[in-house]
Amino acid sequence: MHLDEQHDDVIAALAGFYRTWIAYLGIELGFFHVLRTAGSAGLTTEELATRTGTHPKAVTTWAWAADAHGLLTSTDRLRVDDELAAVLIDEQRTAYLGGQVIHSVVSTLDWDGMLDFFRTGAPIRSRPDRYRAAIERVTRQDVAVFFAEALAALPDLVASLSHGGRVLDVHCGGGRWLVAMAQRFPNLGLIGIEDEPDSRARALQLIEDAGLAERIHIDSISIHDIAGPFDTIYYQYALHALADPADSLRGAWAAVAPGGWLLVLDWLLPTDDDELHSIHGELIAGVHLDEVFSGAGLHDVDAYRGWFRDANTPDPTVIELPSGATLFVLQRPPTA
Repeated sequence: MHLDEQHDDVIAALAGFYRTWIAYLGIELGFFHVLRTAGSAGLTTEELATRTGTHPKAVTTWAWAADAHGLLTSTDRLRVDDELAAVLIDEQRTAYLGGQVIHSVVSTLDWDGMLDFFRTGAPIRSRPDRYRAAIERVTRQDVAVFFAEALAALPDLVASLSHGGRVLDVHCGGGRWLVAMAQRFPNLGLIGIEDEPDSRARALQLIEDAGLAERIHIDSISIHDIAGPFDTIYYQYALHALADPADSLRGAWAAVAPGGWLLVLDWLLPTDDDELHSIHGELIAGVHLDEVFSGAGLHDVDAYRGWFRDANTPDPTVIELPSGATLFVLQRPPTA
């Protein structure tokens, strides 16, 4: 690559940093939602400011910058492309990336400690509640992936869930998957286990707001102490962050009922050069850096297979989902 190309490539990276922040503001301040609702009629900057309770001068600056970055069009009135809005704010779609935008901004608020991490090798001791709340915004895409892609790949699981049974979400975070499962499958009883007090509080509030407190219970006990058996046990973007993934899998597999399922949905490190040097690979690399900074880190498919092997489970079926996520599946044989 020539010097001019390298120069332009770095400029593009710097512009991407600002584009992420501009998108973050548009999501969190409701600009994209309000503009999408306005449709082709669009809004003036003053109207957008009034409808979102923001300052017109600041909104004018944001709109100018968002136009420069292709996040909206700004001629006589402000308009947002409906498909772009879907990617940024439609949490029910597998293409939803608004959570990633939020997480990338919120996670870097702690990166003032990154230099010390590289000098000492000591990860950040703790992350504020905003960090876990941002991760839960990311995992809304995972919920959509589970329902649109994972269930489509496992029709026998859908049949089982439809009949009812007990379901466990290991490290359930803010409880969004549990609520979605309860709403989709009305015969299920659901339990989530979560260690972080702030995440557990958000989960309990979400469950109460959904009117599902009689069907969903949240606890903070270990997987080894949970009262099984369960018909389905699920890990969503959680296994890689545990101190001992194999030990957790060992406890989970022991709690799976005959004929029951153990499922792990996660995003993995690329395993080949082409995948690494792709747009998806660039995103995963950034997420991995932040995870390592926190004392965890993403892993490749061989690492996951190793955790299952160390847990003395059968070798899982590995399903590469269209979104880029990976699903690991085990089903215990039914009793005779």
